[in-house]
Amino acid sequence: MSELRFHAVVPARLASTRLPEKVLRPIAGRPLVQYVYEAALQAGAESVVIATDHPRVAEACAAFGADVQMTAESHQSGTDRIHEVAHIRQWSADDLVVNVQGDEPLMPPALIRQAAELLAADAEAAIATLCHRIESLEDFLNPNVVKVVCNRQGRALYFSRAPIPWPRDGVSVQPQRLPPAGAWRHIGLYAYRVGALAQFSQLSAAAVEQCESLEQLRALDNGLQIAVGQAAAAPPHGVDTEADLLAVSRRIEAAQSH
Repeated sequence: MSELRFHAVVPARLASTRLPEKVLRPIAGRPLVQYVYEAALQAGAESVVIATDHPRVAEACAAFGADVQMTAESHQSGTDRIHEVAHIRQWSADDLVVNVQGDEPLMPPALIRQAAELLAADAEAAIATLCHRIESLEDFLNPNVVKVVCNRQGRALYFSRAPIPWPRDGVSVQPQRLPPAGAWRHIGLYAYRVGALAQFSQLSAAAVEQCESLEQLRALDNGLQIAVGQAAAAPPHGVDTEADLLAVSRRIEAAQSH
């Protein structure tokens, strides 16, 4: 088997609604996005690029030696930003690229690599992503925990913020139990073939995507196959709020003190 080769791109725009300028917020003396960049390097990516739309982010990332690509301010999603990077860098249609979200400083490098390996091993899939078993009813019912249902071949059938699969008689009949078939949390980590990324960027938003506010539904709506692998462990929560930032900072500082 040939050696796994893939690129990683970290979309890192400066504007963020709930936590302003979060990619540059300091954690143990380093900007948040630096931890994401280093995780992608540790995953064995052939190249790691931070894609941003703001000179302040570019300057901060260049200061710790990152490869930075300026991209348009007009992009509506990280996927569009990654497509621009692939185009500028002239990556081939068969190249693999992993989208590592810029607000996930605790993302395990092994999961980044697992997503790339999954796509490399599945020639018919356009995209690969990961999931992890849901263990609590609270998570199952939480709309901020995205769920995925797959077929026997490990391909995504649907993603939803709603609790799926939903027992016919409802969980309210047995409020302490999850569906007997099990439920799976989607982990927002994607590997793309560059050709599929180009195709995806040309597609219009799907009605179901707009309803759920889940971009991956655009791919399914247009017949793109998404391979889903079971992650060995769920990654820690990303950073969306001040409370998240504090929790992640404490965890990283505690790890560094040992």
